[in-house]
Amino acid sequence: MSFPMVGIGASAGGLEAFSELLTNLPVNTGMAYLLVQHLDPTHNSFLVEILAKQTRIPIEQAREGIEVSPNHVYVLPPNSTLTLGGNRLHLATRETLEQRRSPVDILFDSLAERGPNAIGVILSGTGSDGAKGVQILKEAGGIIFAQEESSARFSGMPKSAIQTGCVDFILSPGQIAQELVRMGPHPYLKRGPALTSGPEELEADSPPLLENEEQFKRVFRILRNACGVDFAHYKRTTIQRRLSRRMAVHQIESLATYVNLLQENQGEAQALFRDFLICVTSFFRDREMFQALTRKLHHGSKKVAKSFS
Repeated sequence: MSFPMVGIGASAGGLEAFSELLTNLPVNTGMAYLLVQHLDPTHNSFLVEILAKQTRIPIEQAREGIEVSPNHVYVLPPNSTLTLGGNRLHLATRETLEQRRSPVDILFDSLAERGPNAIGVILSGTGSDGAKGVQILKEAGGIIFAQEESSARFSGMPKSAIQTGCVDFILSPGQIAQELVRMGPHPYLKRGPALTSGPEELEADSPPLLENEEQFKRVFRILRNACGVDFAHYKRTTIQRRLSRRMAVHQIESLATYVNLLQENQGEAQALFRDFLICVTSFFRDREMFQALTRKLHHGSKKVAKSFS
C-alpha cells in the first residue's frame, strides 16, 4: 500500500510544536506520522497521553514490528531508535553515543527508502540532529519542512536543517500542517516507494511526464540561461524525478504550467538547479569512497617510487 509517511523530529520545545502541528491536522490526510523526540532515557514518557488530547488522529507508542497505517501517529519510546522497514516499524535500544544524539537522523535515513512517499519535518530543539537526515531524504526525492526560527522555543535543530540548503518550506508548526494537507493529494506523493534505496532503483521508479519533448527543451534553455549549465544530456529519469518533486512543492500537475513558473521566477530556476545537482554533489560527500581512493593512490605512489629505486 502506497501512502506518504511523515517523519517529525524535535527535542527541547518539541511538545508545544508537536501539539500545534497535530491540532491543525484533519483526521483523514492519508498520511502516517512518526514522531521522534529526544527523551530522558531513564523516565517513562507521557507524550502519547498528552498529544492524544490535542487531536482526534489515533496516537500510539511505536512497537517492534507493527505495520504502519495511514491516518495514525506513532511516537518513539524512551531510550530507543525508530527505523522503518517496508511498512513496519523497528525499535532498537540506544547503545552508542551517536544513537543517543541522532535518533532523528536514524529515522530519516530509513524513511528515505520510500522515496517520494517520504516527508521530513524538523521542529524545535537544540543541537543538529536531523541535519544529516534531511540531506538523505532530499536526495531520495522526499520533501522537507523546518520550523521557522522565530516560532521555535529552541532554534538549533531547525537552523541546522535550514543551513543544509535542503529545506523546501520554513513555516510555523500550524502552517506546516496546512501545507501537508494542501500537498497530500498531489500525484507525486502517491507513487509507490522504490524497492531498494540504491540510486539506480530510486531513479528508475520515476514515471514519465506526459507533456511533449518541447517542454523539456524549454526547461533546459531556462536553466542554461539562468545558471550556465546545460542539463540536456543528463539522465532523463533523474530529470523527471526532480521536476516532479518541484511540481509537488508548488502543487502543479502540468509540466507546461511549471515551465511558465520557471520562466517568471528566477528563484525557482535556482531551486530546480540545486535539485538537479543533488545526486551529482553527493559523490563529493561520500567519505568512504574518498578514503578508499586515498588508500589506493597512496599504495600506487609507493609502487611507482619503488620502481624508480
